[in-house]
Amino acid sequence: MNKSISCGFYHSVALALDGTLECWGNNDLIQCNPVYKIFTGVIHVDCGANHSVALFKNGSIKTWGNNDVNQCHSVHKMFTNIINVACGFNHSVALKDDGTLECWGNNDYNQCDPVYKTFTNIISIACGDDHSVALKSDGTLECWGENEENQCDEVYKSFTNIIYVACGGLHSIALKNDGTIECWGENFNNQCDPVYKTFTNIKLRY
Repeated sequence: MNKSISCGFYHSVALALDGTLECWGNNDLIQCNPVYKIFTGVIHVDCGANHSVALFKNGSIKTWGNNDVNQCHSVHKMFTNIINVACGFNHSVALKDDGTLECWGNNDYNQCDPVYKTFTNIISIACGDDHSVALKSDGTLECWGENEENQCDEVYKSFTNIIYVACGGLHSIALKNDGTIECWGENFNNQCDPVYKTFTNIKLRY
C-alpha cells in the first residue's frame, strides 16, 4: 500500500500525480532540504521524525533530512529492487521484491538488529518509534527493536491469518482475515485496551 502523503515530527511530504514531491514545515534539520525538488518517478514516500524516504518506480530510494544517527546513511544507495519502505522515529526499513528486508538508521534499541536479515517471505512492513513489524506471506509476523513497553512481546508469535499490520509509537495492531484485530505493546493510555477484542468486521479501505 503506497503512501502519497506522510508526516514527520514537524514536517510533511506529499507525492504528486506526476511523481514529484512537495515538502513543508520545520527545516532546522534540513527536513525540507530542496534536494527533494529534483526527484521524479517517485511512487511512495514515508517520514520519520526528522527524515524522509522516497521510493522510485525503478526500485531505488532516496533519503533526506536529519542524519545524526545515520537515518540518511549512504548505505541506502546500494539497495535495489525495493517495493516498499517504512520509517520509524530514527530508523527505516525497506522491503525488497524477493521478500527480504534492509534496515538502517539508529540502532540504540536494536531497531536494526541483524536478526531482520533472517526474515523471508515478507509482504508488508510497519514501523513504530523504535520497533518494526513485518507481515509474512503465511499470515504470521516478525517483530524486532525496542521491547521496554512490550512492543515486541512474543505474544505476536501466536497470531495467525494476519492480512495487515500498523504501528503506533509504542504499540502495534494486526488485522486478521476474519475482520478481528490483535493488539500489543504499551497500554499506559489504553492503546491496547481489551475493548478491541469486541470489534468485528474490520476491513481495509484502499
